[in-house]
Amino acid sequence: MTGRRTRPLVMGVLNVTPDSFSDGGLYVDPRRAVEHGRRLVEEGADVVDVGGESSRPGAQPVTEEEELRRVVPVVEALANDAGEVRLSVDTVKPSVAAAAVAAGATIVNDISGTLWPVAADLGAGWVSMHMQGTPSTMQLDPRYDDVVAEVHGFVLDRARRAARAGVTEIWLDPGIGFGKTDEHNLALLAHVGDLAREAAGEGFGVLVGTSRKGFLGRLGRPAGAAPAPIAERLEGSLATAVWAMVHGATMVRVHDVAATAGAARLLAGARAGDAA
Repeated sequence: MTGRRTRPLVMGVLNVTPDSFSDGGLYVDPRRAVEHGRRLVEEGADVVDVGGESSRPGAQPVTEEEELRRVVPVVEALANDAGEVRLSVDTVKPSVAAAAVAAGATIVNDISGTLWPVAADLGAGWVSMHMQGTPSTMQLDPRYDDVVAEVHGFVLDRARRAARAGVTEIWLDPGIGFGKTDEHNLALLAHVGDLAREAAGEGFGVLVGTSRKGFLGRLGRPAGAAPAPIAERLEGSLATAVWAMVHGATMVRVHDVAATAGAARLLAGARAGDAA
């Protein structure tokens, strides 16, 4: 379904929101959003992921009308000139997914893990992501008996349901930072290779998104120290993206597209050299 690739795909983040944790407010103007989407394409994005509702910890939902107003014009404009680059829509609302696909998106990036029937009806790809709770509650007190087993079991179960419903392109996303402590995030990263092997055996891809997330700002900091600011998380973002790609992730979702796309190309070169 996603095919065997020597180079993992890079999904560039395009938040058309006022309150996303990293770049909220930068691209609420549709013209600026389209310009940034085109820049992501120039930097090497294979997919541009357009989202009109923040999913940062503590975020509150927006109305269907507002999310449609933010997302659809941007998807439509980018679809007209994106060339080979695909568009995805980051939403949990069936109506927004349908409108974005009608405007040119081909993947539904669904943090709720519930929209596979919509994706099947639309003939779109679908991301099966794990989240404990909702964005407004997910980081209050996340708990698991076995985070790796529970998360992998959840995304695989939803992916199998989607496949039975007729979705032909499915990506598994362990949901780094979505209802997880720092320890949970690190455990999921440590076992991303296990998820990739299971996914590949059933024809699914694996999508990992760690870019600029809070746990990266806390790693390696002295106890009680403030987290590194978002602007200083490139090294952690890139390191974890490369880790995921080396261990079998077939796509990574990032803000810093140019650096990550360059790393993906280097990885492909290393793999080609090893195969030779």
